[in-house]
Amino acid sequence: MKSRQSIEDLIYKSCLVMDDKNFGGYLELCDTAFHYAITAYSPEIRKEMIWLEHDREGMKSLFANLPKHNSDHSPLSRHATVYLVEEQDEGRKAKVTSALQVFKTSLDGGATELFAVAKMIDMVQLTPEGPKLLDRNIRLETRMFGIGYHIPF
Repeated sequence: MKSRQSIEDLIYKSCLVMDDKNFGGYLELCDTAFHYAITAYSPEIRKEMIWLEHDREGMKSLFANLPKHNSDHSPLSRHATVYLVEEQDEGRKAKVTSALQVFKTSLDGGATELFAVAKMIDMVQLTPEGPKLLDRNIRLETRMFGIGYHIPF
């Protein structure tokens, strides 16, 4: 696939702009039909869970309301590793499967800890202008976060 590098760059850039809390920059990477979800399977209740689900406008609203939340302001560092890029829809889209590790550095002392582990399943729209995120599912392994963090992965 000749556009694999540009697809990988899109995935990595999406992590960097979120690390910088550049929410406008994140939305610029997204198609107008963008859909975002954070999901997990709970073995305790033996069911799928949806922790967050928004379209592009919902994400924009979420980002706009973040300053109103009483939140943990410890910075997150997202580390993605792209595993698979699978061309779909005759080359107009690509399904991208990545590993995601999220580290949190505490503001009181600077200790860094592993905060979350997930698979990131993206659908990327391939356009002449470049790739855009069409769908992102953060498929969590980690399910215990404590309280006070509202920024999506």
